[in-house]
Amino acid sequence: MAKPNGAERTTLSVKDFGPIAEATVELRPFTVFVGASNTGKSYLAILLYALHQFFGSLPAGRVLPPTLLRDLHKHARPLPPKEAKNVGAWLQRTVDEPGPSRLDAALPDDIAALLRRELIRVDHFAPVLNAEVERCFGLTKSSTLIRQPAAKRASISLRRELGDGMHSLGYDLAIARSRSLLTAAVPADAPLRLQGDRQLLRFASAVMGGLTSSLVLGLLVPYVVGEVSRSVHYLPADRAGVMHAHRVVVSSLIGRASRAGFEVESPLPALSGVLADFLERLIEIGDEGKVRASRQLAERLESEILGGAVRTSRSTVGYPSFHYRPAKWRNDLPLMNASSMVSELAPVVLYLKHVVRPGDVLIIEEPESHLHPAMQISFTRCLAAVVKAGIRVVVTTHSEWVLEALANLVRLSEVAKSRRSEASAEGPALSQDEVGAWRFEQKERPKGSVVQEIPLDTVRGTFPAGFGEITEQLYNDWAKIANLVEEQGA
Repeated sequence: MAKPNGAERTTLSVKDFGPIAEATVELRPFTVFVGASNTGKSYLAILLYALHQFFGSLPAGRVLPPTLLRDLHKHARPLPPKEAKNVGAWLQRTVDEPGPSRLDAALPDDIAALLRRELIRVDHFAPVLNAEVERCFGLTKSSTLIRQPAAKRASISLRRELGDGMHSLGYDLAIARSRSLLTAAVPADAPLRLQGDRQLLRFASAVMGGLTSSLVLGLLVPYVVGEVSRSVHYLPADRAGVMHAHRVVVSSLIGRASRAGFEVESPLPALSGVLADFLERLIEIGDEGKVRASRQLAERLESEILGGAVRTSRSTVGYPSFHYRPAKWRNDLPLMNASSMVSELAPVVLYLKHVVRPGDVLIIEEPESHLHPAMQISFTRCLAAVVKAGIRVVVTTHSEWVLEALANLVRLSEVAKSRRSEASAEGPALSQDEVGAWRFEQKERPKGSVVQEIPLDTVRGTFPAGFGEITEQLYNDWAKIANLVEEQGA
């Protein structure tokens, strides 16, 4: 759906990436990837996570993961002392000016010209981004992601279209068999602005004596890449199994780490980055952990769907355990003894209570797993409330119920607020600008998946993803079988 001038949007495009021949998706507050198995939904979701991990770690003042900080420092170039001094002085003056907590300031021409140069000269950061892509997918070579058999390289393009309707900013990553190449798309006439939390930018200005190319990116990358500068969290499809086995997995990883340096082949395979990060978040969660503002959303999930509370406790050595207490019970159940529905949704509850903040992105694979259709609908409505609380949501799904529930909430936005209570659809209304559904469909030419936006079908009341065709085929099969039965009895 094209947006009018004055509206900004962030898009991710890929070509010859994994099973995907070609895709362009707009990242909206509630983004849905739907399609048959093995069409690339998870590939695109994991890539989005990797891009968020890289670009979301750059904003000035944010605490960086140690490995990423090391890699950025390794590949960064220092600016000439005079230029660094000029930028530092301008930044300090700007952040010290009185104003709202969120700064939004245009760059003077001389500062913009200097920083634009550093925004464009980014190929030395290609190994850092490439390594993060490899880590998130659990690969030793990113070239494995190039679509087989004919493609020579995979192309990834990230764009932020500015509200003036004339300019777009972003970066392109080309993954080839020999090396990866990172290039910038920052037109010389495109305006540049410094945006961000004033207090964090003050912190950045305090270290401007050592201004480097990575710190320049930290100042301006949120403006260049838009939504992809947000912090991100990933709940993988096999999260319930990981919840049950996290003690065993972590113990094995620790055991393997203690044998580092010995020539002993470990039977334990390396984890993908999304699984490793998920495990790390689980270990950090505990009853004394920081409770986020989204706790009320978690409690709504517990009340409306789980019928009880997900609880945590820590052992004497500080390791977390997870439990489920049904409503009106006095005792907890170990999570592994709870239903599969509870195990599946427990990570969502824990993340909303302890991890996710407004402004973050939450990626959930197959939210319908182990849920009755009625619960799928309720969960979709809860996710809509999460979006309304300022948390962006990306889901991969095979569920018609999820799409129909989401369609109802979009259609509800067209009803006057004074009359929405008369509708049977519960949950907050979402405008069409807030929701994007994208269908992954296998093609023979080119061999691979093609991704296209699904418009809302106001007649059928859904985002049509091909489920109706399957239902129709089943009915036709039934009719043929019924005819054969009748003919035999004649």
